[in-house]
Amino acid sequence: MVNSYLVTGLKYLDNIISVQKTVLITGGAGFIGFHLGRHLASIGYRIKIIDNYRRAVNDQELSKLQSDWNVEIVDVDLNNSAETLQLGDSYNYVIHLAAIIGVSHVENQPYEVLVENVRMLENVISLCRQQKNLVRLIFTSTSEVYSGTLENHSMVVPTSEVTPLTCGPASRPRTSYMLSKIYGEVMCVQSALPFTVLRPHNIFGPRMGMAHVIPEQFQKIFNSKSGDTVSVNSPQHTRAFCYISDAVTMIEKVMLKDSCTNQILNLGSDKLEISIYELVKICIRIAGRSLDIECYEPSDGSPARRCPDMSVMFKHIGYSAQIELEEGLEVTWRWYTKNVFEKDGLTAI
Repeated sequence: MVNSYLVTGLKYLDNIISVQKTVLITGGAGFIGFHLGRHLASIGYRIKIIDNYRRAVNDQELSKLQSDWNVEIVDVDLNNSAETLQLGDSYNYVIHLAAIIGVSHVENQPYEVLVENVRMLENVISLCRQQKNLVRLIFTSTSEVYSGTLENHSMVVPTSEVTPLTCGPASRPRTSYMLSKIYGEVMCVQSALPFTVLRPHNIFGPRMGMAHVIPEQFQKIFNSKSGDTVSVNSPQHTRAFCYISDAVTMIEKVMLKDSCTNQILNLGSDKLEISIYELVKICIRIAGRSLDIECYEPSDGSPARRCPDMSVMFKHIGYSAQIELEEGLEVTWRWYTKNVFEKDGLTAI
């Protein structure tokens, strides 16, 4: 009983401490930012989200986040230095999620992806330098940083953070995105700020937009009837998927662990590496359809394998992904069916 009271008291004190902390989330109207902001607000943090809605949408869930948790959301162009610096000096944590991402964006505007992603981070670093009580800058990189090494050299999978990074062909549009993130990692390391770099690996869940394999395949399945055929690109490529609630929990724990300061860490799950073909079969089963699968060639520049070594992250925070792939897919299917497919609802592009 005494231990129970002690635990309750410690949790109460943690909440009091967290209330005093303010978190700025750039790109916070997007997928990870929205879920992270909602979670942190629910446990007592003051949250400010900035987004220019270039890719995210100002939907009903975002409005509910503002009204239910008093989260402040402002439209800011991070490419504008003066506008960024006007955000003030009262943030304890700055979580930089904002970036031009998504295959369609990268393919159509690779130069802008490279230049603007770097410029945004440069302005965010300047913002961090004017903070009075900054605990940490958390920068979200990408698992794409490993793609050049996988393509051109032997690489161990699951892949650790110390893996040497190799650039892909400069003529390939996806290289610009990868380089913007590698450059960003070096900027954080050399900034003299307390930082953590996170390399997300295939995070999925409700409200993740449509430019990802899981919602894309679910939409194809929803629009099909039993006996139809659905297409899948890169069917033999493999991925290890991580449900959004696990990713958010890891980010929170990283924030609170001093040992994560000045570290580069994978973010994801290494519990199950699965082929895209097998993934689509599970999606079809969850949807309750009887469909055939038509396989197409791999997408240009798409890594053949992607699975993070999560041992270093676990060593720091003592937590690993808990949600099984099929459980997360079921929740994601229900959300997209209710909020997007059945009523042509808004979601990020």
